[in-house]
Amino acid sequence: MLLEVSDLRAHYGKIQALHGVTLSVDAGEIVALIGANGAGKTTTLKAISGARSINGGSIKFNDQDVTGMAAHKLVQLGIGQSPEGRGIFPGMTVLENLEMGAYWRHRASKTELQSDFSRVYELFPVLHERRKQYGGTLSGGEQQLLAIGRALMAQPKLLLLDEPSMGLAPQRIQQVFEIITTIRQQGTTVLLVEQNATQALQRADRAYVMEGGRVVREGAASELLDDESIRAIYLGGEHS
Repeated sequence: MLLEVSDLRAHYGKIQALHGVTLSVDAGEIVALIGANGAGKTTTLKAISGARSINGGSIKFNDQDVTGMAAHKLVQLGIGQSPEGRGIFPGMTVLENLEMGAYWRHRASKTELQSDFSRVYELFPVLHERRKQYGGTLSGGEQQLLAIGRALMAQPKLLLLDEPSMGLAPQRIQQVFEIITTIRQQGTTVLLVEQNATQALQRADRAYVMEGGRVVREGAASELLDDESIRAIYLGGEHS
């Protein structure tokens, strides 16, 4: 198992945000976390990536206990994240943003880094076209692609994606999810938080449903997609 999260608990002040979250991700999977706003999905991702401290539970990555490990060390181990809200550097060029994704790889050869740039530009041709533009001048959809591309520059074994379709036009949403599938085909495991539950379940292998900081359902994504109760709550009663 690539990632094992057990009985994870976290607080925001006196408010408990996570109540014993347990989940796992196997190498080569796309696993989705779905649920309403405030369900604890983003907090779970932040806890896994080291961006949020926890109050209990454990996190194992590649059979190594990484509970409480600093975020930059987790990146070096192979956990990358494209955060909610994108979090790009608006005053840096697209190229500089991508270089920041590889900041810890100072020992990598120029050939190796160039190979990674080529991979990102192949996935996202628009980033190559805009590589000299400032990140802040990109459209919302282009910024989302940049955030994913920057995360890929760290060569993650596990890519955490937080709401990659948020605020995007339907055509761009479809493009983003196609790219997520391609990223998995290229060998990167994906843990996906997504409000667009239909798209997430159509692309994922397995999924967890969160409510109130707890996992309340789990199973094969295809089974959850066909479940009437899940469709009624999260999919608007139907799926395509």
